[in-house]
Amino acid sequence: MRFGQQLKSSLVRDWMFYYIDYEGLKDALHLHRTWDEKAEQEFVSKLEKELDKVYGFTQVKSEEIIRRIAASENEVNDVVAQVDQPGPNGPTDEDFELLEEDLSDIIADVHDLAKFTQLNYTGFQKIIKKHDKTTRWVLKPVFATRLKQKPFYKDNYDSFIVKLSKLYDDVRTRGNPVKGDSAAGGKQQNFVRQTTKYWVHPDNITELKLIVLKHLPVLVFNASKEFQVDDSAITSIYFDNTDTWELYQGRLKKTEGAEAIRLRWYGGMSNENIYVERKTHREDWTGEESVKARFKLKEKHVNAYLRGEYTPEQIFEKERRDNKRPEKDIASDEQLAREIQYRVLTRSLVPVTRSFYHRTAFQLPGDARVRISLDTELTMTREDNLDGRQRAGDNWRRMDIGIDWPFSQLPPEDIERFPYAVLEVKLQTQAGQEPPQWIRELTASHLVEAVPKFSKYIHGTATLNPKRINLLPYWAPQMKVDIRKPVSHKFGIERPGASNDISTSGNMDDDSDDDDASYGLPQAQGNEDDDRIRRLREARDVMEQQDINQRRNYGAISGGEGPNALDVEERIAAQPVATDDYPIYDSDSEDEEDELEEARRAGGWQYRQTLIKHKAKEVGNTLAEWGWAIIPRPRPTDVGGGGFHLGVPSWKQPGEIKRFKAPKGKRIHVPVRVEPKVQLATERTFLSWLEFSILLGSIAATLLNFGDGLALAAAWAFTIIACCALFYSASLYLWRVRMIRKRRAVTYHDKWGPTLLCIGLLAAVATSFGVRLGGGGWQGGLKG
Repeated sequence: MRFGQQLKSSLVRDWMFYYIDYEGLKDALHLHRTWDEKAEQEFVSKLEKELDKVYGFTQVKSEEIIRRIAASENEVNDVVAQVDQPGPNGPTDEDFELLEEDLSDIIADVHDLAKFTQLNYTGFQKIIKKHDKTTRWVLKPVFATRLKQKPFYKDNYDSFIVKLSKLYDDVRTRGNPVKGDSAAGGKQQNFVRQTTKYWVHPDNITELKLIVLKHLPVLVFNASKEFQVDDSAITSIYFDNTDTWELYQGRLKKTEGAEAIRLRWYGGMSNENIYVERKTHREDWTGEESVKARFKLKEKHVNAYLRGEYTPEQIFEKERRDNKRPEKDIASDEQLAREIQYRVLTRSLVPVTRSFYHRTAFQLPGDARVRISLDTELTMTREDNLDGRQRAGDNWRRMDIGIDWPFSQLPPEDIERFPYAVLEVKLQTQAGQEPPQWIRELTASHLVEAVPKFSKYIHGTATLNPKRINLLPYWAPQMKVDIRKPVSHKFGIERPGASNDISTSGNMDDDSDDDDASYGLPQAQGNEDDDRIRRLREARDVMEQQDINQRRNYGAISGGEGPNALDVEERIAAQPVATDDYPIYDSDSEDEEDELEEARRAGGWQYRQTLIKHKAKEVGNTLAEWGWAIIPRPRPTDVGGGGFHLGVPSWKQPGEIKRFKAPKGKRIHVPVRVEPKVQLATERTFLSWLEFSILLGSIAATLLNFGDGLALAAAWAFTIIACCALFYSASLYLWRVRMIRKRRAVTYHDKWGPTLLCIGLLAAVATSFGVRLGGGGWQGGLKG
């Protein structure tokens, strides 16, 4: 959808006069036949007025929300204070319902204001781009300075969300909010833990937070302290061996026992408490769960601890003396400190990657059944001393940055600013129990994109070390694909008693230069406000009617709304693809080209052998394609790949792709789950083939020893089939074992073997009968 149409269809009716006059600014670009200094001044003046209007409204609206939250806080406190009063003086359910409705209205205001700033900021960016392209006068750097002076788009709504969360929780629980330790409830063994990660587009972050706070309160560790943005900052330093990258490889491949070692702190750089953590991956078939263990260490002792000069006994000496914790817990932490120190020293582990983000956590205190965390401003930076640069030096972390996001002082090669927020949903449900309905609706909505097993450390390390890391995570090719999706079902923030005015889920593409054929004509004179209202109402009516027609006529295929609508994953899966079973990643062809290139540089017999193998494979593939093409079979009708064909709109949206190709010299790691039963199934299949080969060999030996001369041909046929089956099964077994060991996503099932074996048996039996019939055996048997 073009931005002009998106803006018109996303207006909040009560605020329509305060949005950027995008259409008016576009018209101003075409008022003058020749663009001179006077025309530029008139346009800049109009642009300044629009900026002042938008900035002024956001300031007024923010102050209004602050006042409304303060007033609601007083009302909630007054009502909650009366809860324990006996008799008729206590509050009624109607009182709490009115408070909840008022808070819901404030939440809707925060949501609308966030969308308002997002839309207007996008509008200013696009109109400047259109100005520079149309007039050839460069305005972008100058206006960027003006935007920094009136940064209406940089308002942070986290303080609103924290306050609204507490008030809404008080009202929802009727003045009896859940209290307890936020870390409690995580050790019950009769619960099934499920963790899933999602990407969230920046356009949807505030809306998602407001949705979640209606069901779970924001987890605040220090309720007595006024909320500050720095309180939600989390920074981690990951360690690895820069020669082998063994920890990266293990975490990416999810090998049994793979470890990740990191140092983490909360808040600013002045925090003295550093947590030394080790995450250990356990395969499901082991019956054990992945473990994260950590202990606390003073920042002044970190360097000495990593060098082995500060021992685990010294770390817990004071704690033992104070006797504030059980000896069993202290001994467990001491053993962990000893193991981590041993690994750092023996494996030459050094700081390699830093991750920074602001985390908003949602959870009932003392109840870990549902925990939701949203990490925003996610940034990864290099901590190593490679490439001849001393980033951290002899220290355990670099000191030229802190929590001053977006770390503009760093060079581009040292930083990776992740474009999305990361949502993590942790559920503890009893076996067979479904997650809450709102969780299912949230994870199935257009607001999130599922990315299982996403890792900040893996992504940052792979991105920041392109010349050293050749094995990439599976999500790497998808980084350039827009994750925004059309609204799949009615889910989001709604104002009490009214429908939602905002719907900004569609992509805001650039307008084309020929949006309107009348741009070359002067704008009609008259009342600008009346004309603008008329245009807005007409545009809204047209958009609503188009949306209704689209859903009515095209339903699921168009990707519109409705119960049968296809989401992005379903539309991608519906696209026609090649006949191979695993078409998503094409890393194998890149590996073959690299292997041939290396053999060419080596020369000699190795190159000739590799070249012959490469050419033979090409010839074989060509012959197979020709053979498959001439086989009579039903073929689908090609209706084209895009646009409207045969009256049906294309379900492929811009930016959606199904085939990903690894960069040259690199390979994409596709997660493959390997359990012991996979290896056992491979061995069992090989033994079945071996048994069958022995059976065929026995038949051949019987015919050879006890048959006449005519049975010799049948014996040879069965012998050849048995030998072929034996060599084929042995080769297939060895190949499968190698692929399982490498955890490669290949076609493990056998598509051709059983069919070829049946054809071979049919040929052998036919040979036996043919030879017998041709030799007169049948007639002789009848005469006898």
